[in-house]
Amino acid sequence: MEKGRVTDKALGENALFGMGNPLLDISAVVDKDFLDKYGLKPNDQILAEDKHKAMFDEIAKKSKVEYHAGGSTQNSVKIAQWMIQTPHKVATFFGCIGTDHFGEILKQKAEEAHVDARYYQQTQEPTGTCAACITGDNRSLVANLAAANCYNKEKHLDLDGNWELVEKAKVYYIAGFFLTVSPESILKVAKHASENNKIFSLNLSAPFISQFFKEAMMKVMPYVDILFGNETEAATFAKEQGFEETDDIAEIARRAQSLPKVNKKRQRVVVFTQGKDDTVATIGEKVTMFSVLDIDQNDIVDTNGAGDAFVGGFLSELVQERPLEECIRAGHYAANVIIRRAGCTFPEKPDFP
Repeated sequence: MEKGRVTDKALGENALFGMGNPLLDISAVVDKDFLDKYGLKPNDQILAEDKHKAMFDEIAKKSKVEYHAGGSTQNSVKIAQWMIQTPHKVATFFGCIGTDHFGEILKQKAEEAHVDARYYQQTQEPTGTCAACITGDNRSLVANLAAANCYNKEKHLDLDGNWELVEKAKVYYIAGFFLTVSPESILKVAKHASENNKIFSLNLSAPFISQFFKEAMMKVMPYVDILFGNETEAATFAKEQGFEETDDIAEIARRAQSLPKVNKKRQRVVVFTQGKDDTVATIGEKVTMFSVLDIDQNDIVDTNGAGDAFVGGFLSELVQERPLEECIRAGHYAANVIIRRAGCTFPEKPDFP
C-alpha cells in the first residue's frame, strides 16, 4: 500500500462481523450442448430446480473447474479483509454449510482469504452452491441455497463462544438475502449493535427482498445505521414503501434515511450505487453524488460481484473509522478491481492510494 495508507494499528481481530448465505461458486467453461441439456440461457441468474441437480456434479468434473467462496455477504467481508490485509481475521463470517466435500472447500477458501469463518455445519442439507457456466463472455448462474437455508440461531448464534465474537465486533454487515433464512438472527445482532452504539449495516440485495420479505426487512430497518443498495433495488423499495417520488434516487435516499430509527446517536446513512453512474449517499442533511472510476468497456469481464465488492471496500475503511467519503472511494476502487476479473476474485494485494 502507498504511504499514508497504514492500517489502523488498533484494528483487532473480529472487528467486522458478517452473517449470510455461504455458497461455493463453481465455475467452468462449458459448451452450448451443456446449456441446452440443462435448459440454461447463456446469460442468466436462476435458482436451481430438480432438473439441475446432476449439473452440479457434471460441472465439478470439468477439467478446468474453479472454486471460489461465494455468497453476497461472504464476498463482501472477504474483500474487506483483502483491502485491510493485516491483521488477518479482522472479518468474521457466520453462515450454514453441509458436512461434505464442498463444505471443506469453503472452509479452506475462507482460510486462504484470512476470514474468520465460523460455519454452522449440519447433515440435513448439502453445502449451498452457485454454478457459473461460462460460454465466451457469458455466464449462466444457477444457485442452489441448500444448507445456507438451514442456519439456526439457537444452535449457532446463541452459543456463548459464537456470541462472544459478535460482541467483539464494532461494525456489522448483513445482506438482505439472509432475511429469507433467519430474520431472528439478524434482529438479535442488530439490537446488540444499536444498544451498544455500534454500526449495523444492511443491503437491500434484490428487488424481491423488498417485495416479498417486506415485513422482516422493516422490523430490522429501525436498527439500520447504513443502508446499501443499487438503483433498481432502491426503486422497488420506494414503491413498496409508498414513497411518492420513486424515480428520483436522491429523494429515495433522503426518504429512506428519515425512516424511524432506534439509536438516535447515529444518523442513518443511505448509499445507493448505480453501475457506471454516480453513487448517491446521504451525508448529514445533504444527498451527495460521487462519481465512479472510469473504466474502458473492453476491460469489464464480469460485473456480477461489483455490488459486493463496493460494500467490501466501503467496510474496510469504515471499520478503521475513516470518513464516509473515504469509505465510498474505497468501495469504488474495490468494485473497479473486481469487474476486471471473472468471479468475485482479486489480485494478491490492493493498490488503493
